[in-house]
Amino acid sequence: MREKELRLALICYGGISLAVYMHGITKEVWRLARASRAHHADAPPQEGSENVYRRLIETLSEAAGVELRVLVDILAGASAGGINAVFLADAISGGYSLDPLTDLWLETADVDRLLDPQVSAISRVAKAAAVPIAWAFSSKRGGTVEQTVEAGQRDEVRTKLANFVRARWFAPPFSGSGFTNLLLDALDAMRRSEAGPPLLPDYQPLDLFVTVTDFHGYPERLKLNSPSEVTETEHRLTISFRDSGGPERRLADPAELAFAARATASFPGAFPPFQTAELDEALAQRGRNWPGRGDFLKRVLPRHAAVGAAESAVLIDGSVLANAPFGPAIEALQSRPARREIDRRFVYIDPKPGIPSVRLSPNGEAQAPGFFATIFGALSDIPREQPIRDNLEAIDLRSARIRRLRHIVEAVRPQVEDAIERAFGTTLLLGRPTPERLAAWRNKAQNIAARQAGYAYAAYGHLKIAAVTEEIAAMLFRATGAGEKQRLEGIRNAVWEHVRGAGLTDEDGMTQAGTKPHVIDFLRNFDLFYRSRRLRSVARRLLELEARQDGLTAAMTGARTAVYDLIGRYANAGARAASRLYCDVAVQPDLALRHLAEELDLKQIDDEADLLLAEALSALPKAERRTIILAYLGFPFYDIATLPLLQGEGLDEFDPVKVDRISPDDATAIREGGAAATLKGTQFNSFGAFFSRAYRENDYLWGRLHAADRLIDIMVSTLPEETHLAPGIVTGLKRDAFRAILAEERGRLTHIVPLFEELEREVG
Repeated sequence: MREKELRLALICYGGISLAVYMHGITKEVWRLARASRAHHADAPPQEGSENVYRRLIETLSEAAGVELRVLVDILAGASAGGINAVFLADAISGGYSLDPLTDLWLETADVDRLLDPQVSAISRVAKAAAVPIAWAFSSKRGGTVEQTVEAGQRDEVRTKLANFVRARWFAPPFSGSGFTNLLLDALDAMRRSEAGPPLLPDYQPLDLFVTVTDFHGYPERLKLNSPSEVTETEHRLTISFRDSGGPERRLADPAELAFAARATASFPGAFPPFQTAELDEALAQRGRNWPGRGDFLKRVLPRHAAVGAAESAVLIDGSVLANAPFGPAIEALQSRPARREIDRRFVYIDPKPGIPSVRLSPNGEAQAPGFFATIFGALSDIPREQPIRDNLEAIDLRSARIRRLRHIVEAVRPQVEDAIERAFGTTLLLGRPTPERLAAWRNKAQNIAARQAGYAYAAYGHLKIAAVTEEIAAMLFRATGAGEKQRLEGIRNAVWEHVRGAGLTDEDGMTQAGTKPHVIDFLRNFDLFYRSRRLRSVARRLLELEARQDGLTAAMTGARTAVYDLIGRYANAGARAASRLYCDVAVQPDLALRHLAEELDLKQIDDEADLLLAEALSALPKAERRTIILAYLGFPFYDIATLPLLQGEGLDEFDPVKVDRISPDDATAIREGGAAATLKGTQFNSFGAFFSRAYRENDYLWGRLHAADRLIDIMVSTLPEETHLAPGIVTGLKRDAFRAILAEERGRLTHIVPLFEELEREVG
């Protein structure tokens, strides 16, 4: 069968106490990834919803003749979503279980556990004043508790609400250090669980992005015409982690993950702002070292570290300015290796679409906002509820560019194949290629493409040099510890100065008349992505051939495996080179480039590629061999036509990106009505689940059910348009998944027994 990957980039919104609901969703995503890995590893069948997902993978494979793999390789989150993204990324990278987190969420995400004991210890006078207010708010006839809380939970909520209101006024009621310790406990619990293999294939990177708001901000210099430079204060921060996917996977030290989770979820007014000293103290109390502390702070807080002030940085909730962190996830698409056909999805989790995080006006929009409502709306609600239109438009533009590239390639293919056949002869292309022949054919095809492109080839050549130079600067930037944009600009300037000084940008360096030897050497040493683009072009042609055939021969499978293996080798060379430390690039750019070329060692991979490709092509039937050789030798023609449109972008995943949402409004297989009909954590301005164990159990259970509903929809949508499952199959699989989840959770969720009875009737 053909192989296809459903790759999920998960974007997790903020939601305050709805973090428990999102835990249910991310736990189900984790189970889907486990089911896919187990299926392709021929592991024994699992129980629960994982078994249903595995059956669905088998059903889709039979229906479309495609072996579907599901993996999650990009995660981004803010606030409560940031916490869940951190935990899920850690589980995927390390093979850890998310099961231990469930009990921690249910037990510890409670207002009584989160309250700061020092804040609660107020004077008797303040208590005397606060208790009547709490009593009136919680007990009066027709009050908030009576209107929104079921009778069975009213006493619990009233008691905890009274404790909450007794907390010292004008101080965050929740404990920052307590929160940090809970996060460390959760990460420790995951590591104590029985670990399995990672949930990504070898050399498939995993990227995690968590947004944070720098309260004081840091100066950012902007270039203008007049004046030449201005300084503005930037408050947005993105803490990033990458597991490059090597033989020993590692995302980050638990202390660093706790740092990111605590900082992103410092909801203003509820938790105190986060500072590094809080984590240092928690680690000291546990007797735990943090080996990479200095390097981590330098990387995530470069401006503060440069002036020795990383410890004094004040960080607050990431969703204040970036509640939907699509941006870094979109950028991460540029470095994804592609070993088989890709169906890329951006899946964003919005736990309460259309419901503001904080609502202080009792009559909604019908009443003009008062003093506090205006302040809170401007500072908190409006930024975090800003629509994601800009992000979706960026994804649409990328997908449109990919579609245009495909049309260009298809339009010029007849002329390209005709030019290749005229130059080489029809019979020659049916011969068995050798490594030496491939190298000679490749050079000849490059020269023909240059001559036929005319004056456009010079423009293509300069763009190619520019793209390679920019990528060299990016690799050296990552290899020397990344950091702030100003340092990247210094590396770029040094590399460009070296490139110009070496004559690589001269007008006659790369023209239709030929390419100068020093330019050829430069491209042979550093043009990693031309090789990758060429192999991806061959891979796409192989996929087209496979799609038109009823069955795959061993030779076709071998050719596809060889091509994707080589793509992985080039990608791994780039990742390896970007992980080494080089000399001071700004001072010795020539030495840095020489070391980088030695580390990349593209000549060795080129020799391996020629050998593997020659063997794979020789094994193909004559008709298929001719088609693939034409695609391989014709690539210079296609690249000249498409690189100006790419503008140097890698586009490893050469397919349009689709966007899906998981929310209560979308998961209607069991119950319609959205969040209002299913969730409890939306109450008390989204703090509701902090006040009741029953509420947390309710939201966690609905999170799993909603996720199962939507994940099955998303998997089914990978089928080709002309392929449909038999009626009732999807409905039956959803019912089985719902029943499995209810059976698994009934013994744990003992505070919502009536809900189980309702759901069993509704599921049927």
